[in-house]
Amino acid sequence: MAVFKPENVEDFYEIGEVLGSGHFGQVRQVRERTSGNFWAGKFLKIRKVACSRLGLDRSSVEREVEILQAVQHPNIVALKDVFESRAEVVLILELVSGGELFDFIAEKENLLETEAIEFMKQILEGLKFIHCKNIAHFDLKVSILSYIYLLYCGTEHFQSHGFQHNNFRHIQPENIMLSDKVSKPPNIKLIDFGLAHLFHPGEEYKSTSGTPQYIAPEVISCQPLSTAADMWSIGVITYILLSGLSPFQGDTDEETLGNVIGMKYEFNEHYFSLTSPMAKDFIQKLLMKNPEDRMTAEECLLHPWIKPITPKQVAKRNRSSINMKNFKKFNARRKWKMSYNMVSACNRLVNLRLPRKDTLSPDPLQRQCESDVEDTESKPASLLRRRLSSSS
Repeated sequence: MAVFKPENVEDFYEIGEVLGSGHFGQVRQVRERTSGNFWAGKFLKIRKVACSRLGLDRSSVEREVEILQAVQHPNIVALKDVFESRAEVVLILELVSGGELFDFIAEKENLLETEAIEFMKQILEGLKFIHCKNIAHFDLKVSILSYIYLLYCGTEHFQSHGFQHNNFRHIQPENIMLSDKVSKPPNIKLIDFGLAHLFHPGEEYKSTSGTPQYIAPEVISCQPLSTAADMWSIGVITYILLSGLSPFQGDTDEETLGNVIGMKYEFNEHYFSLTSPMAKDFIQKLLMKNPEDRMTAEECLLHPWIKPITPKQVAKRNRSSINMKNFKKFNARRKWKMSYNMVSACNRLVNLRLPRKDTLSPDPLQRQCESDVEDTESKPASLLRRRLSSSS
């Protein structure tokens, strides 16, 4: 059971600068009053009424908190405290300040496979830990805006206003981060467990959320999911890391999904000329259409590419390197698309909220939700309490 403290977060933490913001709240740097240590405060707005599209359902926050409280591991962001007020929930999380893994790699001039393997080992250690607890991460690079909008409004309403999934597919932060900028070697942290799922015995879980180039075939075909879906993502990430190419990316979402279902990918010699055969074998054993045929995180850690057995395997791995020229191009495109599509999506959401001239009167549910519009620019409830108390 997730534990929420019905106390004012500002009694325990000083609220600092904004580190990031989203549709449902802010992430701010906070300083613990007793120790002076810095943390990240994730201020999440909670839905006031069922019809509202602003704010998260409390049960979804409870699930995320319950999972984070169960996964204390060096390669997973730590949850310290959870505070709750009438309007918001505040998660006090480990401050992860080192930036995105792909950005860190893109700054390098050269990168050996052995260095990339060290990153992958840490990711796999984190996944092995959560998978052993029957938890799947399930962050398949879904757009937070489009996912929540679809969740609350339905596909028909979404498409009737001119939205297409490809407007949102690149609007997501990376969920593989570095704990800080100074640690050597860098320490990987898996973050964002908002889509994670804890499997219970006998449970069948399905989800159709995801970005086409990252999702596993069983997601597309609406089959029951398992932790193996995470391993497919590891295969895609490894392919991108080594080549700077996305294995299934087509010119359209439909083409990309078709490539995934048809298993249409290849190791183009132009981009994989510096890649070891063991690395290709590692990817192939993850990009398997049948989830049961994929390596588990534990098996990945024992694969010769990660843990070579013979001197010959070590030598081959040490001579191989990453296609940095193409990787830098991929990362630049990724960042540009995130920025461009974020602006485009936000503009479309704003236009959607504008009242139509031919609308005579809103329905009761719409009237009930109109006050939520004001909340989009409101400060976290805890900050409002602080200002009110200081003026009295």
